Amino acid sequence: MDRVSVGGVELCCEYLGGAGRPAILLVAGHGAQLQWWDDGFCDLLIAEGFGVVRYDNRDAGASSSFASAPRPDFGAILRGEPTAITYTLWDMADDAAGLLGALGIADAHVVGVSMGGMIAQCLAISHPRRVRSLCSISSTTGAGVGTRDARTVDEFVELAQNFPDPVEREVETCRRFASPGFAFDEARVRARMTRHVTRGEPGGGSERQLAAILATGDLTAKLGSLAVPTLVIHGDADRMVTPDGGEATAAAIPGAVHMVIAGMAHELPPETWPEVVAAIVALARKAEATSGRTPSAPESTRGG
Repeated sequence: MDRVSVGGVELCCEYLGGAGRPAILLVAGHGAQLQWWDDGFCDLLIAEGFGVVRYDNRDAGASSSFASAPRPDFGAILRGEPTAITYTLWDMADDAAGLLGALGIADAHVVGVSMGGMIAQCLAISHPRRVRSLCSISSTTGAGVGTRDARTVDEFVELAQNFPDPVEREVETCRRFASPGFAFDEARVRARMTRHVTRGEPGGGSERQLAAILATGDLTAKLGSLAVPTLVIHGDADRMVTPDGGEATAAAIPGAVHMVIAGMAHELPPETWPEVVAAIVALARKAEATSGRTPSAPESTRGG
């Protein structure tokens, strides 16, 4: 792993498969680390001829922590008064653009999951020359859609109370929210969550990332200006970001392809990898074959 300095933020990243190939940038979700993107998933993309970049977002894993910042004032954020916001998803999109630049990658096929899907959307809006194709997985536009199932809040409280060991709590959380249409692979999940806990979490990082999501607001109008090949993937059993988030994302982006996976929740079970990778690769190759792509907006375009 490398630590790359980007605009005052250090990002921990891995560049897999070798430089000189078309690059795929994988953007993790809320509270997740780079290993959310399993080695096996990355290997399938590499086998198709791509270089793969995965990284820890700010306030996750081994990237820069903002633990010294004031605690987010969620009441103020919800009232439209983000006085205690440390950063927004636009800043996190700037991180991603800066990371590509630091790695010598002019543009990439960008794949984001959950919050990472929203970061990928922001990246395509604010840095269109960096994005050759866009894939938003299990994500939303921030327009009041893709909200959590109401039961999840109580479940998270119960998990915190009954599973004091962080690894056991993470494994049980993944079990509770696993895809009903696929087998739950406890060994794979436990290995990933053990690595997650061992690498550590910045204090309050999850809260600050959530504040960034809320403060960024609705991306719908800006997504309408995109002119980049786009794929939107969502599971029909997702309780963390409900399927209407994917529907809204696909509707907002001109020409977007909407792919719904039956029985999939807020994850990518290994059984889905061949189908998902094939769709990402097809999108990327379509974009690679497109010459003279006109950016949807100048590099200085920015929201929030």
